[in-house]
Amino acid sequence: MDKFQAFGKNISASFTPFAARTQQYVKEQLGQAEDKTQLPPDYIELEKRVDALKKVHNTMLQVTSQYSNEAYDYPTNIRESFNDLGRTVSEKVNLLSSATSPAEAQAALTAPPSAKPQPKTFSHAVARASLNSSHILSGEHAGAGEDPLATALEKFAIASEKVGEARLAQDAQIQSRFLAGWSTTLNTNIMFATRARKAVENSRLSLDATKANAKSGNVFQLPGQPAARKDGLEEEMTEEARAKVEQAEDEFVGQTEEAVSVMKNVLDTPEPLRNLADLIAAQLEYHKKAYEILSELAPVVDQLQVEQEVRRHQSSDF
Repeated sequence: MDKFQAFGKNISASFTPFAARTQQYVKEQLGQAEDKTQLPPDYIELEKRVDALKKVHNTMLQVTSQYSNEAYDYPTNIRESFNDLGRTVSEKVNLLSSATSPAEAQAALTAPPSAKPQPKTFSHAVARASLNSSHILSGEHAGAGEDPLATALEKFAIASEKVGEARLAQDAQIQSRFLAGWSTTLNTNIMFATRARKAVENSRLSLDATKANAKSGNVFQLPGQPAARKDGLEEEMTEEARAKVEQAEDEFVGQTEEAVSVMKNVLDTPEPLRNLADLIAAQLEYHKKAYEILSELAPVVDQLQVEQEVRRHQSSDF
């Protein structure tokens, strides 16, 4: 029996910390662990708050990451050609205004070979559709003066392109000031907290494994062999075992304090709120610009409508 005990001690001494933690974890899962060190209630509350913050970041980033996709509002039911995307609306308008023949007008709508495709946003698509519609009406209205609808569509095309550019500026601001910030918080700060919590769990398992080994006297038992008898001295924890338990307790306390500090830092940082304020500011600036652009366009189109109504009434008097 003495040989078995010596053999068992050698085996136990050769256990790596990972193996000891794994053994303790398995015991706990199977309900075979006698005692389990409990984490402080304040610590558990911090864990819940960090988990909630992580869930919030994942939820928000899942949606707002669309700001990195230029075509997130681009209609899926339209098909635009290379020529459609070859020039900006403003360039086409300038070329069309200086065209002196149908051939030059058509050339204005043809993309140069080295053209960079124009953005695929909803506002840009509306701008291109409006300009093409204006060109169609102008072509059928040649020699009969300006068609008010064609004129309005051209002006609407220019305004829509400006709104589209404002949207792209908004997206760029959100990408750099919100998405980057929240991604950093999720993948760096919250990840550090996760690692710190894992270190706490590992140190707790090590502590409980050390306690269990100390109570059992580190006697290794072969399967099916009766437990070795312990006299009164063996039932008491040895100084060596007590020192190991105290060392494991100190490690557990140290890891817990470190994790508490890391989690509080994650929860108290003002960065997520600052990033959200930047997102709102970018949206506000975009909608403000869109409002200004359309506010300038609306009275112009209204005036074209009034003038058309006047001409209509005048022509009906004859």
